[in-house]
Order: sequence, then C-alpha cells, then structure tokens
Amino acid sequence: MIILGIDPGYAIVGCGVIDYSGNRFSVREYTAVTTPAGTDFSRRLEMVYDGVIALIERHRPQALAIEKLYFNNNITTGIPVAEARGCILLAAQKMGVPIYEYTPQQIKQGVTGYGKAEKKQVIEMTRMLLRLDKAPSPDDVADALAVAICHAHVSGSLLGRLRYQED
Repeated sequence: MIILGIDPGYAIVGCGVIDYSGNRFSVREYTAVTTPAGTDFSRRLEMVYDGVIALIERHRPQALAIEKLYFNNNITTGIPVAEARGCILLAAQKMGVPIYEYTPQQIKQGVTGYGKAEKKQVIEMTRMLLRLDKAPSPDDVADALAVAICHAHVSGSLLGRLRYQED
C-alpha cells in the first residue's frame, strides 16, 4: 500500500510517501511543500494545493493520512493552517485518494506504542522504522512520515481491515 502522509501547514507542508507491504516499510519520497512569507495568502494556498496534486500524480497513493488539527495556544495561526488543510483535503478528494485523519495522540500511539510520547521519541522511532540514516528535516517532514506509519499500522490491523471492508 502506498501512503501519503501529510503534516498540514501553509508555510511548510510536511509530506512523506511510504510503501507498506508485508509489515515492511520503504520510503518513496519525503519533502516539504513550502510557500514564501510575504506571498499573497491565496497564492500560498494555491501552491499548497498544486504541491499536493503533484505528489499524488507522481506516486498514486492508495491513502492520504493527515494530522487532525489541534488548537493548543494560538487560534490565530490555526485558522490559516485549517484553510491550507482544506486545500490538501480537496486535492486528495479531487484525485480520488481516500482520506484518513489521525489525532496527534493516535499518531504517537501508532508510531511508538505510547500516546504521550515526546516529539523526539516519535522522530527517532520514525527514523528507525524507515531505516533512515538520519532523522528527516524539517520536523514537519518527520511528522508527515509518522502520520503515514500510523496509518499503515492502523490499516494493517484487524480493526483497520474491518473498516476498509465497510468503506
């Protein structure tokens, strides 16, 4: 199964494409869609949309896994991130890619086995599971790969397979 993991944003969108087969991971690509500060916000949203479309066209994923938004402190920056996230979801929908959403706690659980793991633990486990020499950078990219790993673990479980049969 080819999975596109996304850590949403409007300045940096973390993207990671993995192949999951027989309980083994292989990395196809990891990158970030970036938009320059000072660019008109509508143009930034268009750049996010176009970047995600290009990844989908290049890899033809069977699933897009994306982090659910979690507003901790600053709702002011949360609104533009939500708008960018909407563009990402629209890109997947228009390209016919099923969308799966995970909370930060679910992602931590899916990658480390502990829903309250520290960010450094998640990044290191992501690096190890994907057999990478060093942790992906920036953190948004590592987060995107972690979302993809989470989806692989969920979809590979009995519960995940039951959910796929219902869809």
